[in-house]
Amino acid sequence: MKFTKKSTALLAASVLSFSFLGSVSAQEQPQKPECVAPAQPGGGFDLTCRVAVNGFQQTKLLKEPMRTVYMPGGIGAVAYNNIVAQRSNDPNAIVAFSSGSLLNLAQGKFGKYTAEDVRWLAAIGSDYGVAVVRDDSPYKDLKSLMDAFKEDPTKIILGAGGSVGSQDWMKAALTAKAAGVDYKKMRFVAFEGGGEAITALRGGHIQAYMGDAAEARTMIDGGTPIRVLAVFNTERLPGVLANVPTAKEQGYDINWPIIRGFYAPPKISDAEYNVWVKSFDDLMKTPEFAKLQEQQGLFPFNKTGAELDAYVKESVKNYKELADSFGLIKK
Repeated sequence: MKFTKKSTALLAASVLSFSFLGSVSAQEQPQKPECVAPAQPGGGFDLTCRVAVNGFQQTKLLKEPMRTVYMPGGIGAVAYNNIVAQRSNDPNAIVAFSSGSLLNLAQGKFGKYTAEDVRWLAAIGSDYGVAVVRDDSPYKDLKSLMDAFKEDPTKIILGAGGSVGSQDWMKAALTAKAAGVDYKKMRFVAFEGGGEAITALRGGHIQAYMGDAAEARTMIDGGTPIRVLAVFNTERLPGVLANVPTAKEQGYDINWPIIRGFYAPPKISDAEYNVWVKSFDDLMKTPEFAKLQEQQGLFPFNKTGAELDAYVKESVKNYKELADSFGLIKK
């Protein structure tokens, strides 16, 4: 083949172009990926980061190893403010969130920032609310607990790992509402975490614990003497809790899904954001990811990108309406 001066120039330009695109593609991957857990080590945010860190390490979908950075404060508020105000264009960072984070956003507990101020990235699994009693409790199903609650709200003390306005408090308030009891009359005790609440339950200091399915399943597996009366989901859960009926099956419309996932800084480029989205999409297709979900007690709930963004925005809207109905929104 004979090359003219013009064709040689075009070929050189094409080679340079492909070389440039290749280098951009290589640079799109985060160079120092980190997962920010907005809490102390242990607990749900740490669990969420663990799935990502271990998943990407096992599958090698990210070229560089990911580390976990802890940033406690305000059930996610400190991390949210830090990412939006100080690290808004950092392509290396992703931050763990949960439904509790969205509930706080709905109540304005993240300061001046809203759900519009970050890029919602990936949901990696779900959990569901449950009503738990001691295994020797006189309440054998949700109806018997609700009947006693309605007859005398002062005799049924509900406990959970969260203060007024938290998602655990919300589960208790929704239970009271379903029983026909004014939530302002319910007796609720807030604990630092699920472990303290279960200790109080076993000691007879509270009559029911508003917890999470994954947590309850772990306790049952470990031999903790508890009974799960109902799952706050639209359908029964698989595995150990498969025989536990939903609240709706027992005549009470209580539904409380809990999602876990990640968001990214608001000012990273579309290319950087899409690399993270594709990385999670690829991760979720692997057997390693499914195993990590199971190990951490999470149920499948895999959403990324625009699909997750729409889900989050709708959830925050619903949480705001719910919180307002319980008088938690400051006018």
